[in-house]
Amino acid sequence: GLLSVIQRLKGSPEQELRIVLLGLDNAGKTTLLKRLASEEVSTITPTQGFNIKSVHSHGLKLNVWDIGGQRSIRPYWKKYLGSTDLLIYVIDSADQKRFEETGQELAELTEDESLTGVPLLVFANKQDLVTAAPADEIAEGLSLHTYRDREWQIQACSALSGEGVQDGMNWISSQIMNRKK
Repeated sequence: GLLSVIQRLKGSPEQELRIVLLGLDNAGKTTLLKRLASEEVSTITPTQGFNIKSVHSHGLKLNVWDIGGQRSIRPYWKKYLGSTDLLIYVIDSADQKRFEETGQELAELTEDESLTGVPLLVFANKQDLVTAAPADEIAEGLSLHTYRDREWQIQACSALSGEGVQDGMNWISSQIMNRKK
């Protein structure tokens, strides 16, 4: 699972990887974080402020910052972006009424100079719901193809079932390995 991905990400035991996990409220960020940490995902409460999960194994440390997505918290997102190695942005694929709002938030984030060149993984979450839009349609709606200053990937997933999450982690692994070359 996550530990094997971390081991592939890092060749040197002293290094840490800082990941910021963002998205609108109710997108599934905390469920995704718990899934990554191999924790129980049956009871999740909305994040008030932020959660940090650090996983230690064989001298490796992965720090994931899950920051609440409520409108009142979003102005503070930028305070957490310094030294970010990778941005994970989570979208509720079934909440099509909020696609424009989430797209504006993502566009604003990627313009921040703290994230210049930082790889972006968009998890198109809640694909297990019948009303979920496909990941390729979401990518088109977000104009991800216009992002030229960074590597990006959109990954269909269900944080609840875990489907697609490992594929996203494999992409992260390949990005970190490419950056080390």
